[in-house]
Amino acid sequence: MNRAFRKYHRILAIVLALPLALTVLTGMAYTISREWFINLGIPSNLLLKIHSGEIFGLEAIYPVLDGLGLIGLIITGLSMTGLLSRKKPKVRS
Repeated sequence: MNRAFRKYHRILAIVLALPLALTVLTGMAYTISREWFINLGIPSNLLLKIHSGEIFGLEAIYPVLDGLGLIGLIITGLSMTGLLSRKKPKVRS
């Protein structure tokens, strides 16, 4: 079972690396450009379009796929740590 979760976790991590990185980096860049560099003319609208997936035409499903993928990574990662498994108490003789 643990081997299967490692396989799924590895596949999910490879597939979601770019979309999650784009979401995180553009979200941070948008916030920083809006709060700190108001008058410098940084294209914050472009950052927001990339962040929401609108630039790719996926604005309706991109956040949902990002969220579901991240939940999948969390579940498979936690299952590999053993935090979600029930351990039998050790019987001492």
